[in-house]
Amino acid sequence: MKIGRILIIVMLCLIVIGGAFSVGSAVSFFALSSNEDELYFLNKGNVALISIEGEIFTSEKIIEELRLAKRDPSIKAVLLRLNSPGGAVGPSQEILEAVKDVKTVKPVLASMAAIAASGAYYIACGATKIIANPGTITGSIGVIMTHFEVGNLLKWAKVSQETIKSGEYKNLFPLDRKLNVKERKFLQSIILEIYEQFKNDVAELRHLDPNFVASVADGRIFTGVKAKELGLIDEIGGYSKATEMIKEMAGIKGEVQFKEKKERQSFFRSFVEEAKLATKEASSVFGSDVYIPMFQSF
Repeated sequence: MKIGRILIIVMLCLIVIGGAFSVGSAVSFFALSSNEDELYFLNKGNVALISIEGEIFTSEKIIEELRLAKRDPSIKAVLLRLNSPGGAVGPSQEILEAVKDVKTVKPVLASMAAIAASGAYYIACGATKIIANPGTITGSIGVIMTHFEVGNLLKWAKVSQETIKSGEYKNLFPLDRKLNVKERKFLQSIILEIYEQFKNDVAELRHLDPNFVASVADGRIFTGVKAKELGLIDEIGGYSKATEMIKEMAGIKGEVQFKEKKERQSFFRSFVEEAKLATKEASSVFGSDVYIPMFQSF
């Protein structure tokens, strides 16, 4: 029992230390060379292939790829390949705006792989058209925020905390207790505000009646077939059909040749990026000053 308690205490201490000294500081300390981390052309082509995979926590790299695709005269269209359950609200909205910006100059086709739900579906709505496999999991129009209360665990481990704050709502996610009524009401208002943004954008971008969108925007997921039936996407098909569609949309006479951009990274930079992502995920579970609202299906 004593060993277990010691392990719990050590874990909690590491979490606190991790929050105080983020991995980001390691990046600045080691001052990696910028020419090791630049975007470069993997090949030549007439259609930009941009992939969004996994949970969406950042937007900078995808936005840069979209910006480069927009201004490159050799690129006639963009195929946005999505395989993501969603992610943080802010980055999803930033990528959506970048997709809409590219669409003003050249066509963008959002192609859904296994899953493109919540924040990933939100991003897809900014494209000229959306195509998904029959069994693609999509939809999940909604917003979620999670709070973990570990008061009993802290009490068992004989760990206590004292919070000094500047205002009533500064410490909205205490580890040692449940949310009170005022806190829960305040956070619910934030969630509902973002939820309205989501619904309104889907209705506007997909040219759907807002009342209809509200009727299906209860967080449920849909297959690709059902999503097409509801007007949430345009076509059913996989990667091959998406290639044919983008060829027609861009008016390409010859073969479609995809141009991808990859990030040239040093080993250490790759390690740091993975560690930063792990830190973000851990902070959402074990506590941070502000929990991030999520467009996420699971």
